[in-house]
Amino acid sequence: MIELITKFKENIKNKPVIGPFVKTNDPAFIECMGFAGFDFIIIDMEHGPSSLREAQNLISAAQISDIIPIVRVKENSPTLVGEVLDIGAGGIQVPHVNKIEDIQELIKLARFAPKGSRGICRFVRAAKYSSIDKNKYFKDSNETLIVIQLEGLEALNNLDGILEFGGYDVLFIGPYDLSQSMGVPGEIDHPKVEKKIIDIIKKCNMKNIAVGIFSDTIRDARRWIRLGVKYLSYSVDVGIFYESSRNIIKSILSDK
Repeated sequence: MIELITKFKENIKNKPVIGPFVKTNDPAFIECMGFAGFDFIIIDMEHGPSSLREAQNLISAAQISDIIPIVRVKENSPTLVGEVLDIGAGGIQVPHVNKIEDIQELIKLARFAPKGSRGICRFVRAAKYSSIDKNKYFKDSNETLIVIQLEGLEALNNLDGILEFGGYDVLFIGPYDLSQSMGVPGEIDHPKVEKKIIDIIKKCNMKNIAVGIFSDTIRDARRWIRLGVKYLSYSVDVGIFYESSRNIIKSILSDK
């Protein structure tokens, strides 16, 4: 996993990486996405798989198909962050990061000393149940990806400080929650929402901070990449499956 993470971090400096959110519990979906060429998946424990066992099965499938499994937890919680990393997540994505103190807490939970104070156990799946040299395991674990999500007005008000503080690998914009916080829920194409997103992207690019965003259309995905997005979350596994299924039916029944 550490080799994939190292390569991922190098790639994201120079080109976009692309991956979907995952809401199903079927490892076959994950393997297909890895074999298809996606760079990462985001196992969505905020709105999808609810148990560690389900998440662990998906992580295993990701490792088989050489795709980085990032897990979005429900909150910046000591229990959730530690447990997800123990089962082998290649990265942690945390919603509703609003201030520097939230980042400091996340780093403390996600990193071993001297960077943090994550609970230590080398008999976990991430350490291959103690088969990895303990010193290598603790060192490599401090390279797992940290993705912070900015979604509300408090985060926007603290943006400059968050960018200056750093300590994370990707700053991720949640467009739907952002639209809600700006009084136009779901209207991610609203001019004031788009203006704010573009402003965040520009500021991240100026600071050489990898910026990410969710997109559920090819048009928007291409647009955000042109503007400098490096971590593109494209759609959701079930949405991709639905869209492909619908297009197949349309094509078969088309007169052309």
